[in-house]
Amino acid sequence: MTLRGMGILDSAALAALEQVPRELFIPQALRAHSYENASLPIACDQTISQPYIVARMTEALQLQGRELVLEIGCGSGYQAAVLAHLCRRVYSIERLKPLLVDAENRLRDLRISNISFRLGDGSKGWPEVAPFDRIILTCGCDKIPDILLQQLKIGGIMVAPEGNGKAQQLVVVTRHETTVVRRALMPVTFVPLIEGE
Repeated sequence: MTLRGMGILDSAALAALEQVPRELFIPQALRAHSYENASLPIACDQTISQPYIVARMTEALQLQGRELVLEIGCGSGYQAAVLAHLCRRVYSIERLKPLLVDAENRLRDLRISNISFRLGDGSKGWPEVAPFDRIILTCGCDKIPDILLQQLKIGGIMVAPEGNGKAQQLVVVTRHETTVVRRALMPVTFVPLIEGE
């Protein structure tokens, strides 16, 4: 079934997914499965999300093309590559150095140049560049760290898997002047956010 058939209606998000060759982000031995709607293992016991989840999270960000986006959890670099087609700049943080190095090389080879990378604890965000128009977490956390909410612009949107273990929900958070509005999208299972040095 196609992503459109599964309810993804954002034509820009669909076009961005079509432009990014998913097979380049997957270990050689698994490339035959590149376009199955399944999450797949990558290095360092991490995963690349299934195309539907990448599309759903991208669509939920409601990108217009001029945003600064913070991504927590670069992984293979696939989600960052998709976002790079839809916004002004992506700031991507990864805790695991081998993943970060591979992602940087992969995206350089694809001539995607509007992504900045940082090795570090994603739960602290990227305060020197904040505030961000959008924030996306590609790893699960029991509760979205307050520091990340503080780095989201007023009117900004965050998409994140929240909850513990098997009870995670993909949530869309919109920051207003005095409140934060949360909306649950769907149950999900993501690898955990790695906090601390």
